[in-house]
Amino acid sequence: MGESIESLERRIEDLRTAVRRAVIARDAARTRAMRAELRAAESEWEKALADLADSAEDHASAAKSDAPLVPVREQVHHALTLLSVPAAPKLIAEVHAAFYCAGATGIAAGKLTHLRRDEERSFRTARHSRPYYLCSALTAEHLAPARGLLAVSTWPLDRRIIGPLSPRVDFLTAAIRVAERATRMSEQDPSVGRLLWRFATTIPGAAKPHGAVDAVTVTEAAQAELEVHAAADQLQRTAAAERARRQMDEAEQLFGSKLHLLRGTA
Repeated sequence: MGESIESLERRIEDLRTAVRRAVIARDAARTRAMRAELRAAESEWEKALADLADSAEDHASAAKSDAPLVPVREQVHHALTLLSVPAAPKLIAEVHAAFYCAGATGIAAGKLTHLRRDEERSFRTARHSRPYYLCSALTAEHLAPARGLLAVSTWPLDRRIIGPLSPRVDFLTAAIRVAERATRMSEQDPSVGRLLWRFATTIPGAAKPHGAVDAVTVTEAAQAELEVHAAADQLQRTAAAERARRQMDEAEQLFGSKLHLLRGTA
């Protein structure tokens, strides 16, 4: 029997951290090896997820139910796991629709704010009763919730930090993840092409002449720009994460601190 989805997700997270460290260290050989191992683990995860979806679909058909096969929080988790970086509800919904829905009704982006609040309430009521929580990205400056960005509690704290360079770094990382996933698809839904185009239009060299776009070109162009910003961004994130560990409790590290005005200051 293969690994559970939860175990695969933990292994994928560890491998992504190893890839990032190898890139920062400019160790090309280790980067290639870790990326190959990461792709293999992601392929296993995709197969496990497909088996789970098939099982759920069979159960739903037998029950003649119109309910979604997968709860919304799991749909969000799937999309964020694919992206591997904090993301806004609109992008989460688009990614899930492109890669997981196959034309079915997807995530309503407007409901995700309430979902994050429910996750925080659940964590504070019974900590660690779930294998993961959908939490907030945190601003590097104030360690407060980054407006409109969702993350996964099992990610390293520095990945959930948003510094000055992080929006661009995360955009490029998401572009690479989407493009790599697209290259492994035997058939692409038109929504995948639209998603790739959304990324390509703001990455120099990612879009071909006459409006054409392909996943390999997007990957290469995004990776080239990412190498310019990744090291500096990681230093900022790491410093903020260390500060968060010193100043915040576990719940605040997941859902952010509340900003308060200091009385008696000039």
